[in-house]
Amino acid sequence: MTDSAISPNIVRVSAEAGEPGARRAFLTAASAAGLAYLAALAYPVYRYLESPSEMELSESAVTEVTLKDAQKLPAGSVLMYKFGTRPALLIHHLDGRWISMTAVCTHLGCTVQYQPQQDRIHCACHGGTYNAYTGANVSGPPPKPLTLYKVALNPTGVLVSRT
Repeated sequence: MTDSAISPNIVRVSAEAGEPGARRAFLTAASAAGLAYLAALAYPVYRYLESPSEMELSESAVTEVTLKDAQKLPAGSVLMYKFGTRPALLIHHLDGRWISMTAVCTHLGCTVQYQPQQDRIHCACHGGTYNAYTGANVSGPPPKPLTLYKVALNPTGVLVSRT
């Protein structure tokens, strides 16, 4: 026998694109993208499930709002404004009375609207209606009345505060 028949053939293999180094880099990138996707999904769920007591505490921090030049609001009209984080209504009735209340329906939390033709507050979500003077639930599914605020007129605007 000759030397060439006895010696084993040595084959060198070079690392190509499909080898373990490239595979590891792909898996690392895919894992990072998956974690970012999960975080993007988890954040809204966390915000939705945030403690109601914390939300109530932040909402009770605002005790009054001054609405500049709101005293010029014509009779029979309404001004929507924010009382803390929630929408509210300031109604100047035709008889001269000023009424303010929350604009959040007590049924499912939709925003209500003042309808001056019927002199009522209406929730378009499920047809609930409220008294435009007292905030009392008149018809439909709302279980509780709207929260009333105290209104005080002054020369620079209207001061609305919790009662």
